[in-house]
Amino acid sequence: MTRKQIVVVALTVLVASSLSALVAYRRAIRQSGLRDGAAGVVRAGGSGGCVDFHDAGSHTGETGCVSGRVLRVFVSRGGNVFLDFCTDYRKCPFTSVIFSDDRSKFGDLTTLGGRDVEIQGFITVYQGRAEVVIHDAQQIRVSP
Repeated sequence: MTRKQIVVVALTVLVASSLSALVAYRRAIRQSGLRDGAAGVVRAGGSGGCVDFHDAGSHTGETGCVSGRVLRVFVSRGGNVFLDFCTDYRKCPFTSVIFSDDRSKFGDLTTLGGRDVEIQGFITVYQGRAEVVIHDAQQIRVSP
């Protein structure tokens, strides 16, 4: 094999494994059955209120409510939308994502920038940070 062929094969394997991981991650979230409206849903915080996004990590594995101010709405090249709660998302303890398949269920998400929001959903861990995957517009509530 030539060097160019090796690079092409390596990139193909990298892309395929990344896509496979993303599909497996999304399938696990959907199969968990812990979406909003499910019977027996317990809100994080125990008192029926939302937890601050800084504290979301202590509620992983629970379905609950996470609150904070959206500093930036970022749309990736793949069409996934990320609601960023910190100036540097890489150092932020919480993130939320709307996958491109669900994006058509939402209006103009850029209007969330600078707004305080409450996000309902299953709190999981992705790349070491707490995360809520948003599947439906009813999971997001703009705070008054």
